Amino acid sequence: MAHLALRAVWPSSPLYNPARHHPVSSPAPPHPLVHPLSQKLRLFVARSALLRNEPVSVEEEKRALEAVVVKESAMAEWGVFADIIDEDQVFKYYTDGEWKKSASGETVSIVNPTTRMTQYKVQACTQEEVNKVMEAAKAAQKQWARTPLWKRAELLHKAAEILKENKDPIAECLVKEIAKPAKDAVTEVVRSGDLLSYTAEEGVRVLGEGKLLLSDSFPGNERNKYCLSSKIPLGVVLAIPPFNYPVNLAVSKIGPALIAGNSLVLKPPTQGAVAALHMVHCFHLAGFPKGLISCITGKGSEIGDFMTIHPGVNCISFTGGDTGIAISKKAGMIPLQMELGGKDACIVLEDADLDLVATNIVQGGYSYSGQRCTAVKVVLIMESVADEFVEKAKAKMAKLSVGTPEENCDITPVISESSANFIEGLVMDAKEKGATFCQEYKREGNLIWPLLLDHVLPDMRIAWEEPFGPVLPVMRISSVEEAIHHCNASNFGLQGSVFTKDINKAIMIGDAIESGTIQINSAPARGPDHFPFQGLKESGIGSQGIVNSINMMTKIKSTVINLPSPSYSMG
Repeated sequence: MAHLALRAVWPSSPLYNPARHHPVSSPAPPHPLVHPLSQKLRLFVARSALLRNEPVSVEEEKRALEAVVVKESAMAEWGVFADIIDEDQVFKYYTDGEWKKSASGETVSIVNPTTRMTQYKVQACTQEEVNKVMEAAKAAQKQWARTPLWKRAELLHKAAEILKENKDPIAECLVKEIAKPAKDAVTEVVRSGDLLSYTAEEGVRVLGEGKLLLSDSFPGNERNKYCLSSKIPLGVVLAIPPFNYPVNLAVSKIGPALIAGNSLVLKPPTQGAVAALHMVHCFHLAGFPKGLISCITGKGSEIGDFMTIHPGVNCISFTGGDTGIAISKKAGMIPLQMELGGKDACIVLEDADLDLVATNIVQGGYSYSGQRCTAVKVVLIMESVADEFVEKAKAKMAKLSVGTPEENCDITPVISESSANFIEGLVMDAKEKGATFCQEYKREGNLIWPLLLDHVLPDMRIAWEEPFGPVLPVMRISSVEEAIHHCNASNFGLQGSVFTKDINKAIMIGDAIESGTIQINSAPARGPDHFPFQGLKESGIGSQGIVNSINMMTKIKSTVINLPSPSYSMG
């Protein structure tokens, strides 16, 4: 009667009784990588067996035992993250302090860019579930706004610590979801923890100071009014990060929102969603209040627009592409923080250090296969030094490793087949119009070998469009004015670079370029994370960077004290 119970526990269990075993060999002890059965599961299996009146066959015992061990193995595999995945290996969404399955019963598949096979599945949430998330976020924010600054900072520090402690499993998700090289994946997670800690410290300083204005500083007034102003939260912040930095660019939105007293709803990208869910669980483990942080996954066609125009959203922080323009047109009267990509140009003058130029441009153009908003997108180089630069760049490119992210290769598969097809379209257009190929164009699936295109002309698509891949165009110029004109004719204005030994000339060129940031003698880059980061034209709205994000996610509230008669301090 109780045979199943006896066969489903290890000898170390208090339920174990060798005298009542079947006369067959005992089960082997658990594999060292598999945790022993949890007490809860042991009791469940034992109780189920004791309720039975008929003997249990050895085969039935075996199947039951294997089922429990499989489940326990999955729990062992995911460790502290076991709660975020269900019995069907579908990742749950997070709301009101709990990990939940969607009522839709549907899932969204995440394809591994390297294998081009489904790697993970996440919940396909419904609009009604979005409504519930927004309600929970609104209620939680009211209480969070009353939480002292030091306490908010304390929780952020705790989340940062947990995030860094779990860098390896989160990095593994980045490797499988977005083909980020393993070493860079770990760096992203650690950097994100550091960003959270810095945000906590900076937030206490920025938000801990108010401002006092005295009325007699304006002509015609006596000192009978004291105006006290401070920063207060906006309410519910909707954060939408991109696939290429699904953890870091999520944290860059979450940290400022929370320290400022807001609640946060995260809509992660499909590619990168599982890494983001792992990251959110670190906030859960840190002990943030229920409902304050939510992470909802699903189909953009079902919940995308619904979330961005939801009346419960008080602010949107978005990083991505053209979708941001559509969001900005629909969002209404709420603050927006948008970073929408760029066509970052490097201008190289005759006196530039070409070894420095080649190092920066190869690293800046090809790291993470060029899938960065601040990757070098076009080189504008004076004709007199172009040949020498191209040779130096080719030599450095020959040393780039190409392969899988697990092998820490420099060049890994781009995010999707459609992205690879788009990049190939730009390459073929350049070929048809006469560009010089410095290497043979090679592609296998989503993996594209690094390519430098010389003698690119303005009529080629790649002179203007953002490839988001390991292909870099070189345009030869005859004057500084020609370079400035090309930069300013672009629809983008995120970053640019100037390479020269003449600092005066570099600053003058930088001032003339319509771009959010100009790098002098370095490739474009986002960071360190406390630096301001912004784009002009179609590259974005507003400014990022820790302090700028905190300020953007707050508003000013003033209290005016009216005195019956003027009062002046005499010291």
